[in-house]
Amino acid sequence: MSEGPDLPASPVEVATVRQSTPDGRTDETAGNRASTEDLHLVAMLRAGDESAFVSLIERYNNTMLRLAMIYIPERAVAEEIVQETWMGVLQGIKRFEGRSSLKTWIFRILTNCARTRAQREGRSIPFSSLPDPEVSGDEPAVDPDRFLPANANKPGSWASLPSNWSEIPENRLLSQETYACIEMAIVKLPPNQRTVITLHDIEGWSAEEIRNVLSVSEVNLRVLLHRARSRVRRALEQYFGEQE
Repeated sequence: MSEGPDLPASPVEVATVRQSTPDGRTDETAGNRASTEDLHLVAMLRAGDESAFVSLIERYNNTMLRLAMIYIPERAVAEEIVQETWMGVLQGIKRFEGRSSLKTWIFRILTNCARTRAQREGRSIPFSSLPDPEVSGDEPAVDPDRFLPANANKPGSWASLPSNWSEIPENRLLSQETYACIEMAIVKLPPNQRTVITLHDIEGWSAEEIRNVLSVSEVNLRVLLHRARSRVRRALEQYFGEQE
């Protein structure tokens, strides 16, 4: 099957397509091949072992739903996308060749299902094309108003210093209100930034896993993650400032 930018017609086709990393390497040279555990799970799935399928659902379903809701916020629709993904996994597992990790393969099916659904409903699609304004735009990591103007005695110096997290009591940093502030800040992020910070900082994915699933370059990934973290930090600084 040939590679290309077109979205596959179905989850089964997604499951069998051989995809490459953003720099053009195939999975066989990207260090992302299926592990021994992956191959064991695949063998169990092919044998119809229900416990293997349940273990995958328990491991990945919540993350899949969280990611699907970035593409389409309506929970009911996102749940349909997740269900469609699991159907694709079951239908395509016999053709899984281990050229990527099982996790990468599953989430590629998810993102393709989500993109197809988003296109059908006229939604914007994260990572559908590059260059991306979230990456190529000249967005500063720190608000310029935080620095002294050119006509000041020390132009470019801090006008207001960043918050010192060590001075904030631990119980306040770990409070439900703080977590709620972080979640709200992430929800307000542009789609690509939200996707990257969700997978990397919340779900604990490695940079390589994110690049392989989303087909985003290493440079763009670093830019998106840095900008997302900067926006969340600004939201936290504002939140703590209002509490003083």
